[in-house]
Order: sequence, then C-alpha cells, then structure tokens
Amino acid sequence: MIKKWISGYNNSILESKEEHRMEFTPYIRFNGSCREAVEFYAKAFGAEQPKVLTFGESGENPAWPMPEEAKKLIMHAEIVVEGRKLMFSDTFPGMPYEQGNHITIAVAPEDEETARRIFGHLKEGGKVEMELSETAWSSCYGMVTDRYGIGWQMNVLRGQ
Repeated sequence: MIKKWISGYNNSILESKEEHRMEFTPYIRFNGSCREAVEFYAKAFGAEQPKVLTFGESGENPAWPMPEEAKKLIMHAEIVVEGRKLMFSDTFPGMPYEQGNHITIAVAPEDEETARRIFGHLKEGGKVEMELSETAWSSCYGMVTDRYGIGWQMNVLRGQ
C-alpha cells in the first residue's frame, strides 16, 4: 500500500514555481529565556547571528499594555538553518506559560481572506488567544489554540 502511494506521488507539488506559497514555521516560546535560547540554538545549528526584536522595540499598543520590565523580553527572534526558519519569542507579558503551550505553528497565508478562512476553521471548538488584527509587522495577525490543543499564529506579511 505504501509503495503504491509513493510511486503515485506527484512531485510537481514540491516544484511549484508560484511566487508565494503558504509557509509553516515552528515557533517556540520561552518564559524569559528566549535571548539565551536563540543564541544557544544558533550556535548548535551553525546559524548566522539571530535576528532579534524586543517587546520594547516593537512599539506600544493600547490594547496590550506592557509593564516596563517586559520591554527587554524578546517579542520575535529567528534563525535560518540550511534555508529553513526557526522562530522564537518570550511569552507575551500577561499570557500564561505552561509546558506544552510553548511551541506553536506560524502560518503565513498569501492574503487576509485566506488567513480569515483558516483562522475561522481553527477557532471552531478552540480558544482565540488574540483576534485577527493589524499589527506593526502584519496586516492580519492572530493566535488561536485549536480543539486539539495545537497553537497557531496566523501572519499575513505586509505588502502581500
């Protein structure tokens, strides 16, 4: 059965020449130790210097007030390992950190319509952590934990 499936597999899906394809990226959250962890993983995997943005550098949002001590925490960091991204952050100030909720999947759909459709399905029976909204880095960003306990971050990059 498996041999039949493999022999019938169409590699053209992987060889798509589309300008944009939806990307899925592991996103690991930490409880205040993100900077140290990102440097550790960059060294372990031989990645270049990590890209890092703190909560303080990201700007204030009245809907999400931030304590002064949280401004040094990492809002977003990433390393590239053999052409593939790994993304990281500290847990957003005020959100709970629990073993098991610290790894999410970041999805970068092509447009807001696709993001809203996917987000709508994922939130059925799940829990919305942050409604889809415009942010400093995204025209449409939101977080949801689906009915199976999997965390998802929807992120339409600006200019798409």
